[in-house]
Amino acid sequence: MNVENSSELTRRIESLKRENNAVILAHYYTTPEVQAVADFLGDSLALSVQAQQVDARIILFAGVHFMAETAKVLCPDKKVLIPCPEAGCSLAESCDAKEFAAFKAKYPDHKVVSYVNTTVEVKALTDVCCTSSNALKVVESLPADQPLIFAPDRNLGSYIQKLTGRRNMVLWDGACHVHEEFSLERLLALKREHPQAKVVVHPECRAYIVEVADYVGSTAGILDYCGRSEAKEFIVVTEAGILAEMRKRYPEKNFIPAPPDDETCGCNNCRYMKMVTLENIAECLEKESPEIVLDEEIRRAAERSIRNMIAIR
Repeated sequence: MNVENSSELTRRIESLKRENNAVILAHYYTTPEVQAVADFLGDSLALSVQAQQVDARIILFAGVHFMAETAKVLCPDKKVLIPCPEAGCSLAESCDAKEFAAFKAKYPDHKVVSYVNTTVEVKALTDVCCTSSNALKVVESLPADQPLIFAPDRNLGSYIQKLTGRRNMVLWDGACHVHEEFSLERLLALKREHPQAKVVVHPECRAYIVEVADYVGSTAGILDYCGRSEAKEFIVVTEAGILAEMRKRYPEKNFIPAPPDDETCGCNNCRYMKMVTLENIAECLEKESPEIVLDEEIRRAAERSIRNMIAIR
């Protein structure tokens, strides 16, 4: 998209937001031009909280489908739009609700902790949700002798299991395609090229990637760490969309995206997040569609698990 078209679309979106009393929530993994039109930019936890607080008739969620569902769960009286309903999530899709219900039935004494990267139907089967920002706090809030099911990300679950030492935690076998694909060999080569760089890693990555990290945390945690650290260079091992916010906040620092196994790719991108564009945002605001519509019984069950998460301090 050329600069002129981008500027015109941005003006159109801003006008439509005013006319329709709409706000845009966007995730750090969307493209820089999408992030630029957002009223609120954040990770899953921040956006979940923000969704409850916005004073608007319409919430447009610039992100993937489960995120818009989460906003609708928390804001049933607002119209929640998603500009690209086809923008799914490999992690959410790795946990089918019917299969998960059957899995859960095998462990009747277990409480369920589910990552927010799940469908609303899986959230409805969950006792308390978590994000990568608060997964440790959520698990530690539950009695140590309480058996748990952790879903759907096996890598985040394994990381939390290691930190807590909990042996009574069963993991669902799911994963994010972006964080699964980082190459240890190419990451170590980058470290040799940049010996002063700090390696910052998302906990959805495989254990052998996490082991070489200087810092492990959520997107928001990684951003904060890079600001606090005296280092001037960072190798970033998460979805590359976060680089735009990093460079905006800390222009004096150098951020290097870690490479995936596929040598033809320069960095790891979530193909679903990149499906959200200025064009489909503008069209969505004009038509006030596609809209997220949820079954009320499922919405209420999912709301309980999300609010249980938010209540943990």
